[in-house]
Amino acid sequence: MDFSTQLDDLQQRAAEAKTSAQAAVSESGDQLRQRIDQAKVEVDHKATDARQDARAVADDARGKWAQLRADTAAKLDDFDAKLDRRADQLDAKLAASQADGAEADAADAIDFAAWTVDNARLAVLDAIDARVSADELAQTAGS
Repeated sequence: MDFSTQLDDLQQRAAEAKTSAQAAVSESGDQLRQRIDQAKVEVDHKATDARQDARAVADDARGKWAQLRADTAAKLDDFDAKLDRRADQLDAKLAASQADGAEADAADAIDFAAWTVDNARLAVLDAIDARVSADELAQTAGS
C-alpha cells in the first residue's frame, strides 16, 4: 500500500486550506461567502466519497474528536493485543491478513484526516466570515 501518495495528498490539502484562509482575510464579504459556498460544495462532495468510518463520525466537531480519540484508543488496544498474539503466531497467512487489516486501518485514518482538514478549512472560513460580519456591524454601530 502506498501511504506516501496519500500523505502527500493530505499535505497538499492542508496547504490549500491555509492558502484559502490567508486569501479570505483580505476579501470582501461577498467574495468570502462565495468562497465558503464553494468550500461547502467541495466538503459535501468529498463527504459522499468518504469511507464508512468517516460517515459514522458525529456531526459536531467535539463529537468527532471524541469519537476519533475513542477509536484511536480502541485501535491502539487492538494493536497491542495483536502484537502480543503475533509473538506466538507463525502462520504466514494469518500475518498477511493482519497486515491487510492494518493497511486498511491506516488508509481509513488518512481518509479521515483529509476529511478533517477539509472541515477545518470550512470552519476557518466561517470564523473569518463571522469576524468580518462582527467588524462591519461594529463599524456601522459606531457611525
